[in-house]
Amino acid sequence: MKKLGKPFWITVGIGVFFFAVMVILSSVLQLGERLATISPYLAYGFYVVSAILFFILVIRPVCLIIFSPTFSMDSLFSEAENARKNYLMYKKVAKNIAKETYLSDVERESIEDSLSDPMQLKQSLSVVFDQTIKKELNKIIIRNAETVFLSTAISQNGRLDSIAVFTINLKLIKELVLKCGFRPSYPALGRLSFNVLTSAIIAETLEDININELFPNKGLNTLAELPFVKTLLGSLIQGIGNALLSLRVGIICRNYLFMNLKGVPRDKIRKLAFAEAIVLLPGVLAESIKRMPSRIRSIFEKVF
Repeated sequence: MKKLGKPFWITVGIGVFFFAVMVILSSVLQLGERLATISPYLAYGFYVVSAILFFILVIRPVCLIIFSPTFSMDSLFSEAENARKNYLMYKKVAKNIAKETYLSDVERESIEDSLSDPMQLKQSLSVVFDQTIKKELNKIIIRNAETVFLSTAISQNGRLDSIAVFTINLKLIKELVLKCGFRPSYPALGRLSFNVLTSAIIAETLEDININELFPNKGLNTLAELPFVKTLLGSLIQGIGNALLSLRVGIICRNYLFMNLKGVPRDKIRKLAFAEAIVLLPGVLAESIKRMPSRIRSIFEKVF
């Protein structure tokens, strides 16, 4: 099978962006038409607020991601003719990472001492990533997965879940990029955008899941048919599924940023990300359920 090249994945990324814009625009217009039956001014106000939120939640994160410098652990020795350029980028990234307060003095000294040797520099960055940076990026991934869980577990609307998952995952990628100071390559962003879109589509379809099919036992089926229990189980299943997919998106993005993925099949990258997401999921659920009352209260405090 022929390997898909850079132009294909860049096209996929652009296509995903325009598809997401059309879905969001369609939802806004549908709700605006309903508000217009009450008052045209109410509809106009809704359109203005929607435009502002669209800029904040979609346009701004996309611009911050795209206009960040690109970097990958694969790039230092990938092209001989660009070796010096890649090495200079490595040094720049290493100096930025050395300024981070979460690094220990030993790690900071290790990076600074290896700046003059390309091989040693790559090794130092790899060690620091495995021991420290990975934990910091995981905190961002877990925090956003908790937000996805709470948002989609509370919401009972598939389209709203889809938009929430899309915007939160976009925010997740933006935060990872800003934390590192660089972004993955355009082909990697294209693959990421496809994962984000897939997560958003699944978020909308989870609303229609048949809970009875998940519980083969007749006693559990009877319990699941109780109105309150059925609603609660459905919300939890939606939240858990969407949180798992968001963890996977964040882990894939993190791996594109730092891991040496040259020559690793994409199927294996996805499987490894999914396996790690399952390991992180119980902690996300525990923290989300524990903080649910305080987080809902803080949301209302910020609004008012």
